Amino acid sequence: MKLLNINHITKIVFAVGLFTFSQNAKAQQAQEENFWNKVSFGGGLGIGFGSNYTNIVIAPSAIYNFNEYFAAGLGLQGSYVRDKNFYESYMYGPSLIVLGNPIPEIQLSAELEQLRVNVDYDDELQFKDDNFWNTALFLGIGYRTNNITLGVRYNVLHDSDKNVYSDALMPFVRVYF
Repeated sequence: MKLLNINHITKIVFAVGLFTFSQNAKAQQAQEENFWNKVSFGGGLGIGFGSNYTNIVIAPSAIYNFNEYFAAGLGLQGSYVRDKNFYESYMYGPSLIVLGNPIPEIQLSAELEQLRVNVDYDDELQFKDDNFWNTALFLGIGYRTNNITLGVRYNVLHDSDKNVYSDALMPFVRVYF
């Protein structure tokens, strides 16, 4: 029996190591591809104009679809509202969303939203500017078709004295791609 020299041993160890590394890299790549296949992006854009009134909202979000029944994700919201000769407001903050689909056409949702609100009143009104955090917990239900959901949500933490939303009940359109 012939003994292997150090050069042959080095080549064998290198080949085995390379094979092991490539198999591990393929498994990680497959896992990463599987992760991104389950991520959906969406959110909302809004713009409203009226008599001396402007409202602009940008709210991107992303969810991870754990399976056909359950998804969860994060969102951001930024908005600008101006009512000429009355106030100007900036709102921004994160949100956490959980979606449940007991059947393909029905979507249940829970959204926890934390917004920083900065309101600057017109100097002539002599109101004190207001800066505060607004927390909302929306529970909702909607009709889903493909990647679009139309529904209604209710803010269980709504406080009419200190809230950025005029009503606890709000309609929504949710789109994810």
